[in-house]
Amino acid sequence: MGLLLLTLASALLSTYVPAGSRVEAQRLFTIRAVSLTVEPHPDGTRDPVVTRDTNVTLRCQAVVSSSGPEALVRKYTIYKDGSDVYTKTSSSSEDLLYPLPAARVSNSGKYKCEVNIEGKSMASESRKLTVTGLSTPLLHLNKGVVTEGEELTARCTAPGETGSIFFYFYDDTKEIQEERVNSNQVEVRLRFSSAGIHRIHCAYTVLITPDSFKSQESNTVVVSVKELSISPVLEVSPTDQVFEGDRLDLLCTLRSFVHNTEKIQLYLSQGTQLLSTGSTRVNHSMVARASGPTLSFECRLEMGPLFKSATKTISVTELFSVPTLRVSPAEVFQREAMTLTCRSESVASERLDRKELVYTLSPPENPLVAVGTGVFSGKALQFDFNYTCAAEAKGIKKFSQTLTVRPKVLVSVPKISVYGKAVLGQPIQILCHSDAGSLPINYTLLWGYDEVDVRSVRLPFDKAIFTVSITKPEELSKYMCEARNSKKEVPPSKRLNATVIEPLTHPTLTVIPKPDEVSEGDHLVLICGVRGTPPVTFKWYRVGTIEPLNFTTTDNKHKDYQIPRVSNDDSGTYYCEAYNSANGMVRSEQVTIQVRMALWKKAVIGGVGLLVASLLVLGVCVLYFRSKRGKREAAAELSVKPSIPKSDDSLAETLTHDSEASHAPTDAAPFYDGKEGRATNGTRDSVAPPPADLSNGSSYSAPASV
Repeated sequence: MGLLLLTLASALLSTYVPAGSRVEAQRLFTIRAVSLTVEPHPDGTRDPVVTRDTNVTLRCQAVVSSSGPEALVRKYTIYKDGSDVYTKTSSSSEDLLYPLPAARVSNSGKYKCEVNIEGKSMASESRKLTVTGLSTPLLHLNKGVVTEGEELTARCTAPGETGSIFFYFYDDTKEIQEERVNSNQVEVRLRFSSAGIHRIHCAYTVLITPDSFKSQESNTVVVSVKELSISPVLEVSPTDQVFEGDRLDLLCTLRSFVHNTEKIQLYLSQGTQLLSTGSTRVNHSMVARASGPTLSFECRLEMGPLFKSATKTISVTELFSVPTLRVSPAEVFQREAMTLTCRSESVASERLDRKELVYTLSPPENPLVAVGTGVFSGKALQFDFNYTCAAEAKGIKKFSQTLTVRPKVLVSVPKISVYGKAVLGQPIQILCHSDAGSLPINYTLLWGYDEVDVRSVRLPFDKAIFTVSITKPEELSKYMCEARNSKKEVPPSKRLNATVIEPLTHPTLTVIPKPDEVSEGDHLVLICGVRGTPPVTFKWYRVGTIEPLNFTTTDNKHKDYQIPRVSNDDSGTYYCEAYNSANGMVRSEQVTIQVRMALWKKAVIGGVGLLVASLLVLGVCVLYFRSKRGKREAAAELSVKPSIPKSDDSLAETLTHDSEASHAPTDAAPFYDGKEGRATNGTRDSVAPPPADLSNGSSYSAPASV
């Protein structure tokens, strides 16, 4: 335990650093700038261009500020085209120098310098160095004289060059070989297949992504190639007056054969077809066929990389031509009779009689039967069918091109209809269409039985549309159409049966009761009527409003809008609009309605006026009688002894009773209907005849009884 404590104490003492020392260990610094320069600068630019063999130096300079006097450890890295090419660590603050002695084209590229100090790093801007000039290549051959197929060694050198280099070898101006290496020289093996003088030179290209630099041509070396005393020989028999069916014998051999350690192989071919092969002799026998104007044969010798060939071409006369297959008639309809004729137009009469030709029709399951030499007859199918015929004689068989018979479909009885809608007074489009029938189809529009116009439909989406004009709806039913796609006649269509839409006209707005007889509480009916073809959409408007009061669609030519109990607020100007499928709108004339006061209101006002007038008359009478009586009483007091008169209240009561009795209506009093202008009997809502108009200066007289 004591030993453990001692060890821990020693460790603590060893790790103890005075405060001042700790500040110096954690010294502060910053990398202010890093720059890269290329020396020398022959053109004074930041991206210099130097010639080959120039001693170039890349200088990397770092500007660092630190808090202590000691130099910091710096790690320098030089990059070329993104790849590091040089790294150095230094405790000195001096610039890093990266030399490129005797610069080559391969040294061309973009360079950059990076400085790293204790984890902090900074990179300079890129500088592009371009080195121009390549050394002239040197060519060396190990032999100057060779025989055909003999191998020689060629070496091309690019003195002093480095990097990735492509070497090219040329025979005169023709490039014969290419090699890529990472050194300044390459060796290749060359062979020559043709005898004679060959002039060989080389060149190279230094690849520096993304650029490349090509050198000049090397020296030229002359090579003399001697011909081998060996060659292929081709013999064909016969060579003249060869006809199809004749037997051809071919022989491929060697001439002036000399011993050679390499394996020899012969190949006998006709075009791209290999007929036979062997080592020193090849035989082949075949029947001549005129596959073209001539037949070409080749005998080819291959001995290692060496090859030689001999060719021969012969003409073969055609025994008979390739047959042609034709159909009659040219336009065939389903289930109608047709004839196919197979015939070879030309025959070599000196070798073949035309009667020897045998014609067959394929496929065997075809529906036609032979009715003569090369003639086949029967009925067309209801679908497309492919036919091929063959002509054969003396073992030669030739086939015609495939003939596809596409039976046409007879056009069906056409149908006639209106395309769109028929509006009286506007152009009307009529469509003629058949549900079945092969194109092209000619459609004829008839009026009655007179031809009006013709339309030809040649494409599947075309339509036979005719434009006509009518003045009366019944004229449309006289149209019909015909359809034809062959000489065979097809019945015409039925007559056109379509509804002719008559545009709306003569709009009217009828008001019940009459506009000047509408009173409060009346049932108001606004009837809108038109002439034209229903269905019709009616709309009622009141001037001053945007939205219609009501709208409806009906199959009738008139429709009403009702207001069950009108009031004074319903007074105004009204009109209606009407629409139908002719896309036209018509509007009626405006009608002004002024709602009058109700009759019962007039009666009440008249009764109140009569009552007021009666009261006024009564008051006048009372005053009159009072004044008369006062005068009589005064006279009596002067002549006779005064007596005790009745009280005024009793007299007023008597007069009031008499007046009410004289003006009370009886059960038989007549009722005046101010609205209708007639009198009726009854007590309900009865009103006495109106009093005379007092405004004109006339006076009202009280009843005589009063």
